[in-house]
Amino acid sequence: MKVTATLQLICLLSLGLLSSCLTSRDARIESSYSYRGRFRHYRTYGFLSGNGLAADSTRLSEALRDAIRQRLRLQGYKFSRRNPDLMVSYKLFEGDMRFPGFVQEDITRWVKNNEAEDEETPEEQRHAYQQTRLLMLDGTLMVTLIDTKTDNAIWNGYASGVTVPEGIKGEYVLVRSVRSIFDRYRIFTENYFNGGNLDGAMNGQPTGEPGAPSVAPQPTETPR
Repeated sequence: MKVTATLQLICLLSLGLLSSCLTSRDARIESSYSYRGRFRHYRTYGFLSGNGLAADSTRLSEALRDAIRQRLRLQGYKFSRRNPDLMVSYKLFEGDMRFPGFVQEDITRWVKNNEAEDEETPEEQRHAYQQTRLLMLDGTLMVTLIDTKTDNAIWNGYASGVTVPEGIKGEYVLVRSVRSIFDRYRIFTENYFNGGNLDGAMNGQPTGEPGAPSVAPQPTETPR
């Protein structure tokens, strides 16, 4: 990404400070990504519809969606109902469980130094997945980003030990968990650093997302 080191550091520190104030001490945050992820090229996103929490219209589900919208907007992504680059899926699991994960370097370093792999990438140049098993405690919120062009899950973020109480406290817990999860996905769009608005719009055009301002306030499945 074409961005000065100083500007990038300021943005990352702003997001980090915001999240650190809201992160549960007991929560365990993990993430994994696909080496086929075209992270340099994603600009827009939508939400995957279906059964469960993603299709829920309750207040808690809306709070979760709003938290995801806000964080992606802050990183320069634009909401789109038509042909988005990414689809966002999320689910809240109950009970202790083990998830498949990988031992990987930080995603920001990988994106900076590597290109997305595909079928034409020589075998000797492909990165090997070092598998591990992640123990997730009761109450795991999982957020998945899916590349709509390839239908591959290219990034998973997890927060375990998430207890969601009733009412406004439950909304607070979900928002805090989303911020903690996306601290593991500090990938900004090029438009963000090339003069685009914080909501991801070009030249001040509205995003088309309900409730999204045309000018944002100043600061904050296993990959295949």
